[in-house]
Amino acid sequence: MKLYFVYIMASKKNGTLYIGVTSDLAKRVDEHKKDLVGGFTKKYEVHRLVYYETARDSYSALSREKVLKKWNRAWKIRLIEKTNPGWKDLSEEIFQ
Repeated sequence: MKLYFVYIMASKKNGTLYIGVTSDLAKRVDEHKKDLVGGFTKKYEVHRLVYYETARDSYSALSREKVLKKWNRAWKIRLIEKTNPGWKDLSEEIFQ
């Protein structure tokens, strides 16, 4: 079964946030970290994976991404801090 991921990247604690969706979280985070994709995350140095959740299909993942993008900043921060209060870079733990 293929999984999809909705994820939040941050520049630093309480910094700039980016919300995305992918079917290969490790590859996508690596692309952000290495600035292989131009645009928002490269411009604002958004390189830290601070939150992610899984979805069983692309429709669910894309729907969730759209919902999260509409949330106000305080709600997004609460979501991150619920599971990652220190804003640690989760990629250092899950991709090692």
